[in-house]
Amino acid sequence: MSKIIEKKQAVVQEIAAKLKESQSTIVVDYRGLDVSEVTELRKQLREANVDFKVYKNSMTRRATAEAGLSELDEQLVGPTAIAFSNDDVIAPARILNKFAKDHDALELKAGVIEGRVASLEEVKALAELPSREGLLGMLLSVMQAPIRNFALATKAVAEQKEEQGA
Repeated sequence: MSKIIEKKQAVVQEIAAKLKESQSTIVVDYRGLDVSEVTELRKQLREANVDFKVYKNSMTRRATAEAGLSELDEQLVGPTAIAFSNDDVIAPARILNKFAKDHDALELKAGVIEGRVASLEEVKALAELPSREGLLGMLLSVMQAPIRNFALATKAVAEQKEEQGA
């Protein structure tokens, strides 16, 4: 009997460690997805380096208590899967939200973003943000705009002086 308890304690420790270490954790209800849909979802998440697992809610509740995230317990009802990302804060929310739009059976419940429990609305808002590369591209574009405008103004002044001189 103690072997079973030890295995369960190891699983609780694993979940708690993932909750503490991950940048972003999203909790979803996957009830109603067929095997091929779950396989496709797992593939998309794996490509983004997101760990997607199904744990028993009772063990997850113990892990949330250990990690200091007990507010998440009310979402741990019914079939629950959890996506953990240590690299990208936005990736799991974006992938799961897009998949949920295409497959009504997948329901986002809540999440943990950088150690803080996030509501469904916050998770969806995070999912709508562009990727890191997209944000960097926007920033670069904004930073280049004044230089580009200055160059265009200088060119226009030079052309105007040429016309006056000719």
